[in-house]
Amino acid sequence: MVRNWGCSAIFPCAARTLNLIIEDGLRTTKAVISKVREFVLELNSSAEMSDYFIQLTEAYQEGSWKFPLETSARWSGNYQMLDIVCKAGKSMDGVMRKYEETIVGRMVLSPAEKNAVSIVHEYLEPFYKTTNNICTNKLLTIGLVLFFMDHISEMITLCRDSRHSSDWLKNAAEDMATKSRSYTTQVCNIFIFMTAILDPRIKCELIPESLSSGNYLEEARTLFIRNYSSSHFSSMTSGYGAQEIEDGGGVSFAEEIARKKRRVSLSNATDELTQYLSEPPAPIPTDVLEWWKVNSTRYPRLSVMARDFLAVQPTSIAPEDLFCSKGDEIDKQRFCMPHDSTQAILCIRSWTQGGIKLKYKSTEIDYERLMELAAATTADNTAGLDKKQK
Repeated sequence: MVRNWGCSAIFPCAARTLNLIIEDGLRTTKAVISKVREFVLELNSSAEMSDYFIQLTEAYQEGSWKFPLETSARWSGNYQMLDIVCKAGKSMDGVMRKYEETIVGRMVLSPAEKNAVSIVHEYLEPFYKTTNNICTNKLLTIGLVLFFMDHISEMITLCRDSRHSSDWLKNAAEDMATKSRSYTTQVCNIFIFMTAILDPRIKCELIPESLSSGNYLEEARTLFIRNYSSSHFSSMTSGYGAQEIEDGGGVSFAEEIARKKRRVSLSNATDELTQYLSEPPAPIPTDVLEWWKVNSTRYPRLSVMARDFLAVQPTSIAPEDLFCSKGDEIDKQRFCMPHDSTQAILCIRSWTQGGIKLKYKSTEIDYERLMELAAATTADNTAGLDKKQK
C-alpha cells in the first residue's frame, strides 16, 4: 500500500520563481542591457567584427567567446550581456573604436553605466550559479530545491540589509525578497517538510529555517507513528517481498522469522525517525533513492515512508531550455496552435481515453489520425512563420 503524501502538496516551480526574482534584480540595468544587446547583435551579424572581437579577447586575455553569442531577453541571455561588459570590456571598447562609423553611438556605455553593470553582475553571479545547479542537477529532490532557494533568500537579505549596498540595489532586493517570501509561504507545510527531511543529504540540519520554525517535526512524528506503526507495517512492506517472488524464490521461512523479530524489536527501540535525524547528513552527491535502498534494513518503517514521499521527484531541464533563445523557440511552437483547436483536441483525447466512441456522419473518428494531422498543421504553421520572419 503506497500513500503518495508528497502529491497532496502544491509545490511551485522553483525555476519560474527564480526567473521572476531575478527580473526584479535586473530592473535597474534594463536600459544598459538593451545597449549591450544591440552591440552583440552587430557582432553576430558581422564575421569581420566578431573575428576582431575574438582577436582582442585573446590579446587582452578576456576569456573565450563562441559565436553567435546568446542574445535572448531571457535570464541567461541578459546575464551574458552583463558578462560581456564585465569580462570583455576592453575588447568591447576596442571594437567600438574601430567600427565607430558602423556602430551607432547610443551603444557606447558611460562610466556610470559600466559601474552599475559591474555591481549588478557581482550581485547576480551567485544567482546564475544556483540556476545552473538546479537545472543540471542529476540527483534533484524537493529537499535540494529548498536548500538552493534558501541560499537565494539569504543572498537577497544580505544585499538588502548591507550598509554598503546602494539605494537602487536595495530597492531591487526588497522586491526580490517579496517574491522569495511568497515562494516560501507556498512551500511551508507538513508534506514538503517531510519530503525534505527524508532526503538524507538535507534532514533537519540543512532544512530552511522557514520550514523548521513551525511545529512540523512533531507533526511529522505523529504522521510517522500513525501511518507507519507496527500494526500497519506488514501490509506496507509487502512490496519488498514482491521482487523476491518475481525472482521465483518467494520469502524464505528464516526471512519471515527475521522480519517478525525486527518488528518486535522496533516497538521497544528508539523511534526510527529520531535515530535517523540524529545521524549527520549524507554527502550532497549521494543518490537518495539508492541510499534508502541500502539503508532499508536499518530503517524498515521509515524507508517505506521515504518511498511514499520521494515517489514523485522534481524534474529538471537544461538552463538553455528555460532561460535562453531555445526557450523562446519552445514558446513560439507552443503557441502556434489556436487555443480553440487545442481545447477541442484535449477534449476528444479525454473522451476517447474514457472509452467513448465518437462518430461523425456514422463514421467513427480515428483519434490517432486526427492527432497526426494536428501535428502536421502545427509544423506547417511554424515553417510559414519562420519564412515570414526571415
